[in-house]
Amino acid sequence: MPRFVPATVTELSRVELFSRLPGEKLNEIARRLQREEVPPGRQVVREGDPGDRFYVVLSGLFTVSQEDLGPRRVLQPGDYFGEVALAMNVPRTASVRALTPAVVASCDQATFDELLRPLFAD
Repeated sequence: MPRFVPATVTELSRVELFSRLPGEKLNEIARRLQREEVPPGRQVVREGDPGDRFYVVLSGLFTVSQEDLGPRRVLQPGDYFGEVALAMNVPRTASVRALTPAVVASCDQATFDELLRPLFAD
């Protein structure tokens, strides 16, 4: 089991979703988001699966696709995914796969509900 490595405030401050947060709130979020390296080709989420984590792209590129519609878009640093399944309590609405070596920061449902859900209410 890899050890928990938190995201850094510097990394998260580059993400528009977090850019207006006060420093203490950003620090709290950074401590709770886990960094993970993702090799090219790895599928991070699969359409139809239950949603259990929210992800922020720190580096690299990811492709988003849907079974019925095919490729939808490319995610790059500063983008995020997984919020729909967590916020609406629905299965994953798309699959996300790494195109390049990448790094994400992610959190579980409880952390999303406590710290991040309010950011989507605005």
